[in-house]
Amino acid sequence: MKITSQNKKNEMKNLTELKGSWNETKGKLKQKFALLTDSDLLLVEGKQDEMLGRLQTKLGKTKAEIQKVISEL
Repeated sequence: MKITSQNKKNEMKNLTELKGSWNETKGKLKQKFALLTDSDLLLVEGKQDEMLGRLQTKLGKTKAEIQKVISEL
């Protein structure tokens, strides 16, 4: 899949929207995946990819799968 600037823009928009309710989303993720810690779910400005990478490693899922899980919460 070719990453276009529109895809990147949509991804960033979703992450920006996500930050507004991150504490609630973080709680839901911890309920769904008990092995996640606050450190795993640390969302720092400009380092969203780092957080997604931590979740990929910990959960054994692809970036797309993780984004889907988050968007469905």
